[in-house]
Amino acid sequence: MSSPAPPHATTCWQALLQARDHDWSTVPLRVALDPGRLTIQADGRWQAEPSLNSPDAELLDALLPVLCAPEGCVIGQLGQSLDGRIATPSGHSHYINGLEARAHLHRLRALVDAVVVGAGTVAADDPALTVRHVEGPNPLRVVIDPRGRLAGHHRLFTDGQAPTRQLIGTTLSPEACMAGGVHERHAVLPDVGGSGLPGAVVAHLREAGYRRILIEGGSTTLSHFLEAGVLDRLHLLVAPLLIGSGKAGLSLTPIETLESARRPPCRRFSLGGDTLFDLDLGTT
Repeated sequence: MSSPAPPHATTCWQALLQARDHDWSTVPLRVALDPGRLTIQADGRWQAEPSLNSPDAELLDALLPVLCAPEGCVIGQLGQSLDGRIATPSGHSHYINGLEARAHLHRLRALVDAVVVGAGTVAADDPALTVRHVEGPNPLRVVIDPRGRLAGHHRLFTDGQAPTRQLIGTTLSPEACMAGGVHERHAVLPDVGGSGLPGAVVAHLREAGYRRILIEGGSTTLSHFLEAGVLDRLHLLVAPLLIGSGKAGLSLTPIETLESARRPPCRRFSLGGDTLFDLDLGTT
């Protein structure tokens, strides 16, 4: 059974939803508390009178950087075990992370404009990519499918819960794709090599007006976006268990020495029994 929500948790989440669409060029966002007031500045700084308790403060601290980046934010998310596994050898992964961590993922979905997954994730998991554990809007669902491999039965294409955009390659026509359904529309990706694909996806979405983008999975897709240098932040949700075998999370080009390893600024937050590592990749 999950613990009761902190006193202002609901109010702070409502404040974050307001911040999602707030015009920061006008005035700071001011939200009434019971009692008191919460003021959020355009740069993500905030002040509450009276002071918030730790869980409420951490909710704001963890998520405001996604909302207050002036040019938008491309954020990756990955849930894994202590030893860096995301599934057993049989593919079983439900659930490595606890309910609080899963709620955090749904908060990210609610705060971004678009959530991106690869075709392999859709084929294997048939995800909904909607907001279910928290209140908030569903984002645009984006599927990277250069070869048009997905059939039309997947729920992204049939459930009508949110618009879905299937990104296909230049060698395909929209008519050749099996997944028709309730697409917002097909979109043809530029003819770029593998390393250029993440940047092309981000550029395509930014040009269409989607400033806040969540790269959710799978691990191969997320690794490609991280390696391409297009992520501004990475949220690693680490569960206190050891799997010992199975599929690893991030997989990047091998390095020879630790001097070549990336050491981005990192903040840590508690999410029930899990730990959130918030990596600021924009400063490295």
